[in-house]
Amino acid sequence: MIKINGAIQTIEHFPAGEQRLTLAVQSDAAYTVEWVYEREDELITLLYLCSHIKTHGGRLAVLNMPYLPNARMDRTQSPNEVFTLKHFCQLINTLGFSRIFVNNPHSSVSTALLNNVADAYLINGKRLHNNDVIRHLTARLNLDPTRDILFYPDQGSAKKYEGVVPFPSLTGHKHRNWQTGKIESFDTSGPLPRPPFNALMVDDISSYGTTFLHGAKKLKSLGADKIWLYVTHCENSILHGDLINSGLLDKIYTTRSIFTAPCPAIIEILEEV
Repeated sequence: MIKINGAIQTIEHFPAGEQRLTLAVQSDAAYTVEWVYEREDELITLLYLCSHIKTHGGRLAVLNMPYLPNARMDRTQSPNEVFTLKHFCQLINTLGFSRIFVNNPHSSVSTALLNNVADAYLINGKRLHNNDVIRHLTARLNLDPTRDILFYPDQGSAKKYEGVVPFPSLTGHKHRNWQTGKIESFDTSGPLPRPPFNALMVDDISSYGTTFLHGAKKLKSLGADKIWLYVTHCENSILHGDLINSGLLDKIYTTRSIFTAPCPAIIEILEEV
């Protein structure tokens, strides 16, 4: 979904599939574009609309892009592998936005490749950093730093969020069979809490939720009572994984950055904190 100055843009199509777009542009007016990612072909729509705005004398002020497409493709393994994140960012940079807001990108590679970028997102006109959400949830869930923990599913998550709140933590270590792609075992490092304890799992993105499923099983084996998950970007595919109906989680918190499906009871969308 793409909004221009708060208005959702309607996309029509000609019989052959080409887009038909309309947008009235005022010369010298500043334009704020919001892209809540649903499909990759929206990039073409974005390029068309932004080119149209500039052609008719408008100025591209802000791009609010809560989910950064291709963010997980932040490295390549061989010369033949296309570095999609790099090329995507190059395209966005050509548009010439004065400011770009992205929410909790997968790695610092993303923000290094984008011009004029800030790691924050806009809710009701307020700039909010992802770490504020973590602080909000620890207070909302009444977590006790003398008893409860934050759980980081992997080293990348631990590096990002360690120290955001003064809580003890555990870090997950998954052992994957690289031929099958399956997680065969899951360990943790860090001081073991005394059971029973509650845990808030924190990470940036989820697909089917398999890593969080293994993490929740491990936490339960260590004596966890309640387990919550906050993941900034939650793909609709989580509804087709085993995590949702596992009974291991009390609630999954996420944002509307990429989750567009109807919400089951276990998922809560955080509109503002």
